[in-house]
Amino acid sequence: MGADKPGLVKLKCAVKNYDWGKVGEKSSVSRLYANNSRAEVDADSPYAEFWMGTHESGPSYTAVPNGGLTNGDLEERRDNGFKREKSNSVSLKDWIDRNPAVLGDRVLEKWGPNLPFLFKVLSVAKALSIQAHPDKELAVILHKQQPGVYKDDNHKPEMALALTEFEALCGFIGLEELKSVIQTVPEIVEMVGSSCADQVLQITENDGEKKLKEVFKSLFTDLISVSNSVISEIIPKLIRRLNSKREVNKLTEKEELVLRLEKQYPGDIGVIAAFLFNYVKLNSGEALYLGANEPHAYIHGECIECMATSDNVVRAGLTPKHRDVQTLCSMLTYKQGFPEILQGVPSNPYTVKYIPPFDEFEVDRCNLPEEASTVFPAVNGPSVFVVTSGEGTMGVASAKELVREGDVLFAPANSEITVETISGLNLYRAGVNSRFLENSDTSKTY
Repeated sequence: MGADKPGLVKLKCAVKNYDWGKVGEKSSVSRLYANNSRAEVDADSPYAEFWMGTHESGPSYTAVPNGGLTNGDLEERRDNGFKREKSNSVSLKDWIDRNPAVLGDRVLEKWGPNLPFLFKVLSVAKALSIQAHPDKELAVILHKQQPGVYKDDNHKPEMALALTEFEALCGFIGLEELKSVIQTVPEIVEMVGSSCADQVLQITENDGEKKLKEVFKSLFTDLISVSNSVISEIIPKLIRRLNSKREVNKLTEKEELVLRLEKQYPGDIGVIAAFLFNYVKLNSGEALYLGANEPHAYIHGECIECMATSDNVVRAGLTPKHRDVQTLCSMLTYKQGFPEILQGVPSNPYTVKYIPPFDEFEVDRCNLPEEASTVFPAVNGPSVFVVTSGEGTMGVASAKELVREGDVLFAPANSEITVETISGLNLYRAGVNSRFLENSDTSKTY
């Protein structure tokens, strides 16, 4: 018989206190972090993101001594062929470096001894920046040029899966809606000039995709690049007009959103730029994915987020942080139209799988009712599980762990995971995209 597979490894994970996060116990992130790390919640602090993975900006650590060695042996040795460390706290990245077989052959071959995805929970109280993430080629360039701003050289495709109703701006609106904006938001015309506005009104779908993108790029670049003096003059004019309109007519959803954004980021060009983006509302259990070089801004709500392991963000509005307007305007695809909303595909009565068009990751949502159980089949890649509510047991073969809200567990490749509960349990799993694992010819990364 071969060596037994290593079991589940509990992780202690990182929190980010960005100022857009929900405050204190209103934040699901705060509750998960408090339970995960046995930490007290500061009632006055924002808790924005809960990170699960190996990225150096928020690494996870093994929550049990020596990365899984629990019998008090402080000597380095091999258990079932896997190294066990002397120290009481081992980063997940270091443990994987020393035990690369936990990733599985396909993952190791493509990405080396690295977890290819980063898993997060977000609690959003106010809008994040208008931003995009670079593709792999651009990420390498930006990291080399500005390593203090762009922390790594990887691309960052991502997916957001709503835990609550979740609002976002995502991608550019279609041509007909854009023409309507030009006709009904005079402040945009005042900012970009009548010549630019006329180009938009005169173009048709028959002019071809390339011409459409050129016109949209020109409009967006002119708008997002206007001077602070123009912004300080025209945005207050926009807000006064909308408030006056509200007294006699019902505002559109986009107009109401613009008023909300202005209260959060007064005098920010992102307030008026919001008219150019699709306003998306996800219900709990719905997801959207974002490829490289696509503009977006999360607005409000809570979500599970998964992405390639990167923290590269190019920002241009709705933020006090560093803005790189020139890079953002040059990198965007300028695709138009409403984004695809994923409903997920049921794997069994309790589990739904969300598969985006990216090799690095997929996400499972599992809602177990009282006195129920389910099995996550063995796959040739690693998994990370987070329990978002309830309690139960998880395990490999006969080795079971008690789990509850806030627990995060790493499962090595080729591990069949059984989950059982008496009182009910909700969890999410991130893993390498099953299409990649199942298709021996897959080599393309989007």
